[in-house]
Amino acid sequence: MTTELDVVVVGGGPVGACAAALIARGSTGLIARGSAGRGAPLRVALLEQRRPKAPDPEAPLDPRVVAISRASERIVMNAGAHIVGGPRVMAYETMKVWHEKVAPDSSGVLVFDAARAGEPNLGYILEARLLQAALLDAFDEAGGQLIAAEVRSVQVEPERVRVETTLQTLSARLVIGADGAGSFVRNAVGLTADIRNYGQTAIVATVATGRPHSRTAWQRFMRQGTLAFLPLADGHSSIVWSADNELAESLLGLSAEDFAEELNRASALALGTTRLVSDRISFPLRGLAAQRYVTQRCALIGDAAHVVHPLAGQGMNLGLLDAAALAQLVLESREEREDPGALRVLRRYERWRKSEVAIMRTAIDGFDRLLAHGTGPFARIAQRGLGLVNRSDEIKRLFIGRALGRTGELPRTAL
Repeated sequence: MTTELDVVVVGGGPVGACAAALIARGSTGLIARGSAGRGAPLRVALLEQRRPKAPDPEAPLDPRVVAISRASERIVMNAGAHIVGGPRVMAYETMKVWHEKVAPDSSGVLVFDAARAGEPNLGYILEARLLQAALLDAFDEAGGQLIAAEVRSVQVEPERVRVETTLQTLSARLVIGADGAGSFVRNAVGLTADIRNYGQTAIVATVATGRPHSRTAWQRFMRQGTLAFLPLADGHSSIVWSADNELAESLLGLSAEDFAEELNRASALALGTTRLVSDRISFPLRGLAAQRYVTQRCALIGDAAHVVHPLAGQGMNLGLLDAAALAQLVLESREEREDPGALRVLRRYERWRKSEVAIMRTAIDGFDRLLAHGTGPFARIAQRGLGLVNRSDEIKRLFIGRALGRTGELPRTAL
């Protein structure tokens, strides 16, 4: 038996759930300027084997957190997930960036301040699981069909795409691959990706600090990687330590107490002494860039299309912008009575997002190459430049605008 649909989204992480919710809500008029009244609502299915439950309000915060920008905040709200302002979400107002050659309280530190930029905050830190659960709930409320099944095959035909799952066969006009860096969909339809090994491992954990985080995110560039402290709603901080593999292996082999001592040295005690309050989670860092984001009746979003270094905290934001851009074009094609899976529609999405992602990837890789690992003259200029940039409010506003998602070609739901 085959179930007939309009759109199948494979992968119910935050990015896939957001795309599915935006399309479902937009086609029923639940989003302002949507396409209600132009025919029946689109039939949207989302495949996700493991649906997470929303975190227990009394449970400790999960160490796996994400940073979302102003643009992402608006996209998520338009998708129907109203989580900003909740008790497990931290709005941060300041960010301090410095190189290991200067002290964390010196004039060589680059400081971004929301108030000076005329913003209420610089973004939000929240658990990835909380974001995912809220977006899946929003998809349910929009009338979408959530299917707990695994994909077995994807076959693109001239008029339809057939997705065979462990439960049933689905037929749709468009399949969206939101199934991560190892995307089954990407491989099944013959799209290829360039993969870059950064030679680093990310170590993630929650820590208590001797001084309050004061709604401030910290980031230190070092010769063997990058260390970030992200403020959490319970007063703790989440660390993301992107360390060269040899160093990371050594750090992961330490006791909790010895690891904290190394963390104290690496942070220069910017937040005082530290103490682990969670397990350490680690994963290898690899960049990914799909050579094409689309083919006939298939589009890739999020990590299935691109993976960037986590040092700027932009991976989730790029994925949510993908979701919003593709949803907008799918809904516009419905208004114009076009086929949403037609290559002419999907290529507009590819041109739009591929260029925007390339700008961010180039900047992030430059930060990693020059600020964290650089030793030549250009690197030394970049490292000294942090303090120089700090003296220019105009340059800092440009950085903040890009980080908040206020610049570039933005989808309507991000505005």
